[in-house]
Amino acid sequence: MTELAPPPQGTGCASCIEAGGWWWHLRRCVECGYIGCCDSSPARHAREHAMTHGHAVMTSFEPDEHWFWDFTREAGARPVPLSPPFSRPRDQPCPGPAGRVPDDWESLVR
Repeated sequence: MTELAPPPQGTGCASCIEAGGWWWHLRRCVECGYIGCCDSSPARHAREHAMTHGHAVMTSFEPDEHWFWDFTREAGARPVPLSPPFSRPRDQPCPGPAGRVPDDWESLVR
């Protein structure tokens, strides 16, 4: 039996939630389940997590997206079996979280 990656640690970017920030898209660390915001988000927490913790491979945490990325190689990574859930809830807004996204958010994403 193949070992599954740990389940996600939440449904939004933990670091943005803690700091009172917001995100555009979400990424999931396949090594520990951390949920961070993408490189187009203002804080880029997924990349920060990869560099700080040495957890290079992330996968999209967006509905209907099934890809993996290696931040060390800056290239696609081989898929690994994941524990559910596989994405943020479909009814969760993107960008998010609700109530924290500025009206001019489109001009703030990279």
